[in-house]
Order: sequence, then C-alpha cells, then structure tokens
Amino acid sequence: MIPCNPEQNSLALNSRHDYVRLFTEAEQLSKETFLKMGNSKSSALSKNLLEDLKSNTTYTEEQLYAWYQAFLKECPSGCISREQFEGIYARFFPDANPKAYAQHVFRSFDSDSNGTLDFKEYIVALHLTSSGKTIQKLEWAFALYDVDKNGSITKNEINEIVKSIFNMISKEDQKNLPDDENTPEKRTEKIWNFFGKNEKDKITEGEFIQGVMDNKNILRLIQFDEPQKIQNRLKQKKQ
Repeated sequence: MIPCNPEQNSLALNSRHDYVRLFTEAEQLSKETFLKMGNSKSSALSKNLLEDLKSNTTYTEEQLYAWYQAFLKECPSGCISREQFEGIYARFFPDANPKAYAQHVFRSFDSDSNGTLDFKEYIVALHLTSSGKTIQKLEWAFALYDVDKNGSITKNEINEIVKSIFNMISKEDQKNLPDDENTPEKRTEKIWNFFGKNEKDKITEGEFIQGVMDNKNILRLIQFDEPQKIQNRLKQKKQ
C-alpha cells in the first residue's frame, strides 16, 4: 500500500521479523486504491509541512514533492478513510477476516485520530516501514497494542490484538502452532508471562521495547508473520 517510488509499483520489504511486514506487502497489491491519499487539494506542498517531513524522515525535498504530486493526481479527496483501508485488507485476504487487524493498524497510523490518513501520516508510515530504525518500529508496535492510547498495555489489550491476528491465520495453519500458543488466549498468556507481569499489571512503552529487544520469542509471538504465503500471493497477482 505504500509505494517506495511514485513511478514504480513496488515497495521496500522489511526483514522477516519486521512487525509491519503485512502492511507494506499488502500495499504492493493495491497501489491504485491506496494512492487515494494526500492532505490538500492544493498543488503546492506547504513549506512548514515540507520542513517537518524533511526533519522527521530521511527523504529529500525532491522525493517528497514527487510523492505529493503523485498523490494529488490520484486522490482529489485528499485522504483515505478507515473503511477504504479495511477494504484493502479484505481484498488481500479474501479467505480471512482481516477487519479487526486492519482497524488496529489504521488506528496506529492515524496520529490525529480524525478517522482518515493524510499525506503527512502517509509519509511517516512509509518512512517507518521502509527506513525506520528498530526502535521506531517497536514504538509503532507498542502503539498498535496500546488500544486505548493511554500509554500502557494491559493483558486484555494484548488479547484483543492477538485475536485480530488469529483472524488472519487459517484454521489449518492454527492447527500447526505449538500447543501452548495455538489459541489467542494461550498466546496472550505466553506473552504476558515473558514480561513477568501479574494479571492486573500494565506494560509501559519502555518495558515493552526492552522486553522485545531482549527476547526474540516475544517478537515472534506479537507479530503477524506469514512471509512465504504473502510472497506466493504477490507472485500469483503478478501472473
């Protein structure tokens, strides 16, 4: 959904353990839909926004202008709604139930909580998925699990996200999962135990990031990762 070059229908794929892999790879299938983004009907990119994006990403002024012009050409509405975003996931996973997961991903990138993604949010997401540092990606992962946006994660919030992830995994594949993590409840319990928390405790952002960096098992458990199947879908789409 996020093209890495406005002239190419391609994207930068992250490592196997990149938490936003689904988001970036789904994009490759739906450029024509997801390009309905931008943040203005004006043909000019404001100086303040340009400087803001240059300061917070590694993109050059030329790159930002190129993307902006491409977005304006493709998206007179200037934004993408949550419903449109959900539709992208629905087309990419027709045999699954991706709605809940798509909603959570959308929420995590909708920084101003206005129900749409504008050009700035688009570029920030692009930078994170293709060029962001590990710590930035883990900050995003925390935001995904912090459902109520109060700065901490509860066991119930972990369970909510894990359930949405399981909705993306086929029943057949769920049968192949280890016995102690083959249901949302079991996986939630396993994640919670890795952090050494009591039932009613909460996990701060610092604890979350440090815990994931210290234990690769946590990273595996909190992410949706079906790389080979995603690659196969991409190949089929190109044929």
